[in-house]
Amino acid sequence: MKKLIFKKITKDITLFFLISISCVSIIVWIIQAVNYLDLISEDGHSLRIYFLYTLYSLPKIISKILPFIFMISVFYVIIRYELNNELIIYWINGITKLNFVNNIIKISILFFILQLFLTSTIVPFTLDKGRSFFRSSNVDLFTSIIKERKFIDTVENLTIFVEKKDNNLLRNILIKEKINKDQSQIIVAESGEIIGSENFQKKIILYKGKVINTEEDKQGIINFSKFNLDLSKFNTKTITHPKVQEMSSINLFKCLNTINQFRQNNKNNNKDKRFFLGCNLEISAAILEEFLKRFFSPLFIILIGTTSCLIVMNSKDEKSYKIKNFLNFSLGIAFIIISEISLRFSGLDINNIIIYFLIPSSIFLMIYLYIFFNNNNLRRK
Repeated sequence: MKKLIFKKITKDITLFFLISISCVSIIVWIIQAVNYLDLISEDGHSLRIYFLYTLYSLPKIISKILPFIFMISVFYVIIRYELNNELIIYWINGITKLNFVNNIIKISILFFILQLFLTSTIVPFTLDKGRSFFRSSNVDLFTSIIKERKFIDTVENLTIFVEKKDNNLLRNILIKEKINKDQSQIIVAESGEIIGSENFQKKIILYKGKVINTEEDKQGIINFSKFNLDLSKFNTKTITHPKVQEMSSINLFKCLNTINQFRQNNKNNNKDKRFFLGCNLEISAAILEEFLKRFFSPLFIILIGTTSCLIVMNSKDEKSYKIKNFLNFSLGIAFIIISEISLRFSGLDINNIIIYFLIPSSIFLMIYLYIFFNNNNLRRK
């Protein structure tokens, strides 16, 4: 009997979960896809690249909304059982409310494993795969984004204005390049052309103009008859190199270990901040936060599932039944928010991993003990 009940609960929660997460994921994906339209309009990428990139972002969307959809699914199924008097059948057949809660916890563990697999394996792989489409794209970037009589700032640290454009030939050109925080240069030229170099990197050859270098209060002007501007060092605002979120979990572990060793061996040395896999002290907080997001955040799913079980503590005959259910639901939402907030602060120190682990574990223990000690008194009327 207990096995049949467990199968029924699992089936009902899973079915509602699949329907809900499919609908919500598609809606969020469409909204996000609209925001990515600048990949075509500004960066000049093809429709195929745009579609594949947005498609590979779908697992990330699912992993983001999974805890909330799971909580909704558990709440919905338990309340439906309550309103249809199905829970009374369980109590009559000797199923205690602690047994019922244990079944929900088992289901929560299954979804915890699913979320862990998504965050640690599927999401980093698909994000990196989506980014690889940009790296392998042969789009003629500068030819496609430069428009006549428009200031183009799509490229990082570079603003370009041309009065006339005929394919790769340009007339009356103004280019502003930001070299660093305090230094920039302005290039003015009568004409120019975008060409490919021997190693297939793009560059602009400018004719008859001048370069104005500015550094704080200093200014220098150099006239030229011909000037080569290398475009290979510039990227669009769509970054083509991997982000921390796209690192494989194995590389993330190695990176954390390297940073930890570096800090222990170089406490008073600020040199050589670049090391294995590009990990450095500047991004150590982001790496630690990503580690916690992948391997510890899924623990909150078990906590959310257990919190949802507090509904069985309430009787629908009570006047405060709806209020208590609302408070239980609000508590689940609060735990989701806590998981995100604590994640931001935990990334500041590697020792905070213990604290982040203790947050869901301790709250789960308190809720479960509350249900356990009240189990003998939990009989539906």
